[in-house]
Amino acid sequence: MYAIIETGGKQYKVEKDGAVYVEKLDAEAGAQVTFDHVIMVGGDTTKIGAPYVDGASVTGKVEKQGKEKKVVTFKYKPKKHSHQKKGHRQPYTKVVIDAINA
Repeated sequence: MYAIIETGGKQYKVEKDGAVYVEKLDAEAGAQVTFDHVIMVGGDTTKIGAPYVDGASVTGKVEKQGKEKKVVTFKYKPKKHSHQKKGHRQPYTKVVIDAINA
């Protein structure tokens, strides 16, 4: 059984006992989180929401909070002595899926 959930403006395909990296959630490591925006539940029978499946939810446990590897942007204008170097590390939350309730 699998589900497609929406969180942080993105959609993720999740399965039981699988891990998913989502946009940063306001939860401590070890806390339970529930995703109510379930778009689709698949398996023996498929349920598709319009826009969300009624009564469906996905629960998981926050394993850790972290930051991704640094992405460096470099802007350069030739012959103008102009350059700009910036770095960015996107925060994320790793969630291990416990159950899919459909």
